[in-house]
Amino acid sequence: MNIFTRRQVLRSAAVVAAAGGVGSLGAGAAADMAAAAGTGAFRHGVASGDPWADSVLLWTRVTPSPDALPGSGMGPDVTVGWEIAADAGFRNVVARGKATAGPARDHTVKVIAGRLAPRQDYWYRFTWGQSVSPVGRTRTAPAIGSPVDRLKFGVVSCANWQAGYFSSYRHLARRGDLDAVLHLGDYLYEYGVGEYQARDTVVRPHEPAHEMTQLEHYRRRHAQYKSDADLQALHAAAPFIVTWDDHESANDAWKGGAENHTQGIEGAWTDRAAAAQQAYAEWMPVRYEQGGQIYRRLDFGSLASLSMLDLRSYRDQQAVNGTDGAVQDPARTITGAAQMDWLLGNLTSSGPQWKLVGNPVMIAPVRVPSTLSTAELAGVQKLMGGTNISGIPYNVDQWDGYEADRSRVVAHLRDNAVKDAVFLTGDIHSGWACDIPADPATYPATGDSVATELVCTSVTSDNLDDILGVPPRTGSLAVEGAIKAANPHVKYLDFDSHGYSVLEVTPAGVRMDWYVLAERTSAGSGSTLSTTFNVHANTGKVTPAQGGPS
Repeated sequence: MNIFTRRQVLRSAAVVAAAGGVGSLGAGAAADMAAAAGTGAFRHGVASGDPWADSVLLWTRVTPSPDALPGSGMGPDVTVGWEIAADAGFRNVVARGKATAGPARDHTVKVIAGRLAPRQDYWYRFTWGQSVSPVGRTRTAPAIGSPVDRLKFGVVSCANWQAGYFSSYRHLARRGDLDAVLHLGDYLYEYGVGEYQARDTVVRPHEPAHEMTQLEHYRRRHAQYKSDADLQALHAAAPFIVTWDDHESANDAWKGGAENHTQGIEGAWTDRAAAAQQAYAEWMPVRYEQGGQIYRRLDFGSLASLSMLDLRSYRDQQAVNGTDGAVQDPARTITGAAQMDWLLGNLTSSGPQWKLVGNPVMIAPVRVPSTLSTAELAGVQKLMGGTNISGIPYNVDQWDGYEADRSRVVAHLRDNAVKDAVFLTGDIHSGWACDIPADPATYPATGDSVATELVCTSVTSDNLDDILGVPPRTGSLAVEGAIKAANPHVKYLDFDSHGYSVLEVTPAGVRMDWYVLAERTSAGSGSTLSTTFNVHANTGKVTPAQGGPS
């Protein structure tokens, strides 16, 4: 999702040079070491991902020669060593091995460290010759079915390099209490310099300078994002659990194309999608290889399961607008048949208590009232990517544009009396806390809520105040109030802030804290707690929290 379609993009004549480094990260050995990784053989840092109870994936990228630059296809095959230890000093190494890194995989390394103990902190590093990587910290999941009193996850999405600095990642890295970080999509953006930035000001220019459409481009853009000290710090501080949305390939992607792809001029969509997926498989710490499936489930003891969705690879093309009959067509899908069956199975599992769903685009229905001013309506339409927002589904790229699939999920939750289902969502550059009604027409008078949805805001990508050109928390307030009045299941809405969220899961409830940055275009931006909402066990409803942040 993007606030501009391909043909609405305003190209900036002035490109602002990237600012200098963000300085010392200050807290945590892993974060400090990652911050110093800008040069040398392991200049793109280290990462871990997809923690299981007995294993975790480890990642790095080695630069063995001056010509072995990302996307170059140059440089020799080399052997990289890895080891993982139960202590930060590596006195108790529990596993080690070797892997080959070469131009076929852009000199990236992905290995599975196995035979690990459940819910245990580990430290890992890589070596090549005399070069030693930064040290990363990771954590395995609790044993299947074991009692768990608490989990904490960082929750982020929509990090546009050109729109600001990744201070959100720095703040999460400094916490030291996260079991994992959930990245819900738009880890990077495909646009060229001047095509999409911060209120039409390029804070840091993309590399390559043009839109990425080929494997070399995607590899180079991934490398640029992983050169960021704050992102390296967070990867080194906690394992990531990721899925893609659209900008990892192209805006508003679907299985046969994308809004931001011109067939013929930019090549075949199948080739572009394959290139994006290959680079993602190489550069991301995820148990996914090109040609496989990225939707997957992770379990955390008896407390929570996490189903990470892929809502781009199998979806039918978006409807033309909200009045298009395709919105209601039962033959159209956002998930694909196999993934839908898999998801519904996870939502009726007798396993862990909380059924968390990593959901790249919003599932709660939203209607935008026509009482808003012309400017406000245009601003919301740009933010949400919609084509018609007069009391009908406005965002045909969300579940709103695939009513039959959403109805299947809602009916399944209602008919099977599923409790404690929580959708965790990104994409929309705003913060939301919503009930998911069994029937929006009767909610809340006689209707029930079958699940809840918690939406994190963007790390840097533009939101409504940026589109309207007004100071934060001014012109957007009336719009938020009107949308909440038209959608009583929406309990919280922040159209303006950039930042991150922290999710705490206990047997008694799920809690989301929204933290907002003071200024996304400042490399050293601070953050403050904005609001907190709870989902109490067995209620299926969001409520404002009492007390301090988690």
